[in-house]
Amino acid sequence: MSEETLQEQASNKKFKFDGKLGVNELKSKREIVFEYFMILVGAFIAALGLNLFLIPGELAAGGASGLATIIYHLGLRFDVIIPVGLQTIAMNVLLMIPVYKSGGLKYASKTIAGILALAVMIDVTAPFCPSLVGDDLFLAGIWGGVLNGIGLGLVFRVGANTGGTDILAQIFAKHSALSVGVWLAIIDIMIVAASAPIFSIRTALIAAIAMFVMTFIIDKVVDGPKTERAAFIISTNTQEIGQAILYDLGRGCTKLQAEGMWTNEERPVLFCVLSRKEIGMLKTIVSSLDSNAIVIISDVNEAFGEGFKKMGVQ
Repeated sequence: MSEETLQEQASNKKFKFDGKLGVNELKSKREIVFEYFMILVGAFIAALGLNLFLIPGELAAGGASGLATIIYHLGLRFDVIIPVGLQTIAMNVLLMIPVYKSGGLKYASKTIAGILALAVMIDVTAPFCPSLVGDDLFLAGIWGGVLNGIGLGLVFRVGANTGGTDILAQIFAKHSALSVGVWLAIIDIMIVAASAPIFSIRTALIAAIAMFVMTFIIDKVVDGPKTERAAFIISTNTQEIGQAILYDLGRGCTKLQAEGMWTNEERPVLFCVLSRKEIGMLKTIVSSLDSNAIVIISDVNEAFGEGFKKMGVQ
């Protein structure tokens, strides 16, 4: 039997469809259910961290929830209750427009799910959460950061987002020379600094510590200590995928020439280096443009250059 015949049989077997629900499709539906379940679990844990420690302790540890914490306590001074969760929804309404344009419906739906899940969990659990701040505000900041980090890490791990400063950082990065990570740090630090004259300098300093603890825990939950990922993409639609990575994701992309051993045909391979938060959006882009693409993601110990650290002696 010739090689061409073997290839044809393999191709027919691969794409044969009998109208029944396939294993891959069933697995995909289970994965989708699991992803949205993890969004709910992560939002619940993050809400506990906010309601048990950060909000009653007046610790605005960055993000939309940090800004909402400031507004919440300002309202209490005038006997007005402005729910933190409801505030985060209002803050994210206008930000969803660029999210949809850059990531498409699938990424936008996950982001909306993350925003709504966290907002609802914050306001629903608030009446049942006693303040555990006590006399040790520093310890409250640590535990608030840990719980918030675990919760948000679970949300990020399934490719979702909770909106807020993450979206703002992506928007600003597209129109400046600074990376998303730098803009995210700038915005969060500004929120922490804004809490100092409203609460106290001591409270702001502890909130900054809580923010760094939260960031550290998120990294651990999502993918360990390494924050960069290298992605290799093998697809028949490399041009559109490459354009989406360049202009929608805002990352550099390199096309490598490769040759398939089975077909002896040249097939380009896309290579790019991304941050951990961008992996979920990359998967969404590739799956929407070529569901049969092969994507290989590996750890990167260090990344230098535009969008990453500057080259130099470490």
